[in-house]
Amino acid sequence: MTMQKKLNIRKGDTVMIIAGDSRGQQGKVLRIDADKYKAIVEGVNMVSKHTKPNAKSPQGGIIKKEAPVHISNLKLVDNSGKPTRIGRRLDPKTEKLVRYSKKSGEVIK
Repeated sequence: MTMQKKLNIRKGDTVMIIAGDSRGQQGKVLRIDADKYKAIVEGVNMVSKHTKPNAKSPQGGIIKKEAPVHISNLKLVDNSGKPTRIGRRLDPKTEKLVRYSKKSGEVIK
């Protein structure tokens, strides 16, 4: 049995790409693959996929879709709109572990 990998980025987070062809672009995380350390970010790292006609696309042709990005190339964007590193600490009110922005110190929802 393998341990579940603890990732700082979750589905629904707004992230910035810090390396690669899509560097500087921002988007929302649509899906995370924890086993491969990859995430699919909305509107980022677009690739062209050639498809045959099928029920989903009766015409077929070239479809643009998002390709996975390695998590090491992503940085979370906090509420102020700036990319930041992420830390974890106990919230004194709820006694639960919460994520916080290392740049501003505020809790990330």
